[in-house]
Amino acid sequence: MKSKALKCILSLGLCAAAALSSAAHAAWPDKTVNVVVPFPPGGATDAVARAVFNKLGDKFKQSFVIENKAGATGTIGASFVARSAPDGYTLMVSSLAPLVVAQHLMPSIPYNPDKDFTYLSVAVQTPNVLVVSPKLAPRINSIQDVLALLKAKPGEISFATSGAGSSDHLTAELFWQKTGTKGLHVPYKGGAPAISDLLGGQVDMSFQNLNAVLAHIKAGKLKAVAITGSRRSPVLPDVPTFDELKMPGLEVYAWQAIVAPKGLPADLKKQISDALIDAVKDPAVSKPFTDVGLEVVASSPDDFARFQAKESARWKQVIEAGHITLQ
Repeated sequence: MKSKALKCILSLGLCAAAALSSAAHAAWPDKTVNVVVPFPPGGATDAVARAVFNKLGDKFKQSFVIENKAGATGTIGASFVARSAPDGYTLMVSSLAPLVVAQHLMPSIPYNPDKDFTYLSVAVQTPNVLVVSPKLAPRINSIQDVLALLKAKPGEISFATSGAGSSDHLTAELFWQKTGTKGLHVPYKGGAPAISDLLGGQVDMSFQNLNAVLAHIKAGKLKAVAITGSRRSPVLPDVPTFDELKMPGLEVYAWQAIVAPKGLPADLKKQISDALIDAVKDPAVSKPFTDVGLEVVASSPDDFARFQAKESARWKQVIEAGHITLQ
């Protein structure tokens, strides 16, 4: 009888502890949440972070403070988050660079993207679009024109990117590998200066995130040749996909996602990811995204983890095949 009573007491104690833990998590957030963006203010990742967490701030009546910790291809901010407590009060909104690409480009980074984060949700994605400068536009009316030019001048046609290892850089490398061509990589310190020089004709082409160049395409300042999406974009319905052009294997998306440090308790993980998914899907948040060419994903944690592993393997292969470095 004493043994049964002891088991009962222990069982009640465990249940009480679980209830207290659940109650504590149910109160999230009961203080300010620090949201790290590992890039400078003003970019796509920063804009997504502010839109999503402003919505959560309104919902929960708590402060979500965006902190831009830029540098080293996003790895400075990512390292900070990886070392933080898994309590739901430090989160990160990131592109693929710190979560997928950096580990294959840098000899050593102070975290393991596959093991040191709790994957919460991919918020949005956008295809890249191959655009040509106004200076080159009169000569380019199709993808065949692009290929002919690259083959006539191997390694001479310049491709602007927002930096070595960026989505636009890796897309260009993949394009060259798939088509047996080669352009001249011209890396910039961010998308804005790359686009500026593209508009000015200092560089010839670029695979830019659709949302970053949509206004310039619609204004006739840049000519769009093809997009890397699985289907045509509703904001550029006249621009074909590479699949339509009989060039498979060039489906590429840039994306922004939210993670927490490794070890986030399962119930808190579900609570935060559910809140994030609801926020991203809210029309007040999603419509401004889709208006500029972003696509709402709002994936589950499990889907995000599978996606990250697939992306990592894919870009590792491209980086190794192209002998790509950060120089």
